[in-house]
Amino acid sequence: MTELCKPFDEKMRKTIEVVKGDFASVRAGRANASVLDRIQVEYYGAPTPIQQVASISTPDPRTLAIQPWDGSILREIERAIQSSDLGINPQNDGRVIRLSFPQLTQERRVELTKQVRKYGENGKVAIRNIRRDAMEALKERKKKAEITEDQFKDYEQEMQEITDKRCKEIDALTAEKEKELMAV
Repeated sequence: MTELCKPFDEKMRKTIEVVKGDFASVRAGRANASVLDRIQVEYYGAPTPIQQVASISTPDPRTLAIQPWDGSILREIERAIQSSDLGINPQNDGRVIRLSFPQLTQERRVELTKQVRKYGENGKVAIRNIRRDAMEALKERKKKAEITEDQFKDYEQEMQEITDKRCKEIDALTAEKEKELMAV
């Protein structure tokens, strides 16, 4: 890979990591602590991620247990989970909050699959935007006579190959997540 294309490829890799994070936040019927990544708890006046104020464990495949290090924050954690888009009611026993993940219905699976496809498509759009930025940068260099017409064509082809490769990665991740969601 040429030096001119490396920074754009790195941006594309970061985009894929963001898509992976989006996919992790989609719950697939089994307990996964990453569904709590986006939930913030009010702790001493500052919004704080749950992972920074409590330990999270999975006692069984369909349950998450959240045990705060400071017992006084239990109600705040419960409130944050209820107001989130998680769609699960927390059970509070005074020391630990339990989240029980119900079996997904077929209708909900299809809904989540559509959401995953949307995340994948957004990732591919971001990658194509990075390619567009790269092409504009290359055109600017050609205009300033820093690269020749032949070099420009080579770089253009290389950027297209990188873009295609990264889009295929996102397609593979999307298909894998859809398969996971549709598995009963």
